[in-house]
Amino acid sequence: MVCYTVPLAAAIITSIVWGARRSGPAGWWLNLLLYGGALFGVVDHLWHGELFLIGEAPLMDLLLGATITAAIFSGWGITLGIAKAYPELGRRMGCRLGIVGTSEKR
Repeated sequence: MVCYTVPLAAAIITSIVWGARRSGPAGWWLNLLLYGGALFGVVDHLWHGELFLIGEAPLMDLLLGATITAAIFSGWGITLGIAKAYPELGRRMGCRLGIVGTSEKR
């Protein structure tokens, strides 16, 4: 029942790592995705009244959290890969999402 802790821990770690390195908007978007995944889990568990409960299989709950986190990283990576593989599409996507800075806009 604590599957939301894994994306939350990943979000905190990436916030610290990317905050120290100032790697740009791509890291910021990853943090938003991870915090959103954790928030979704918290809301779901609040809705069902089991926010701080530990289920019968805590390892399965953590595995679910790891799967959610891996899916978030995969979606983020695919988005960045598409943006790099197709520069024009990436530029349009980046301008709309704020990934590309104003100096890189057409």
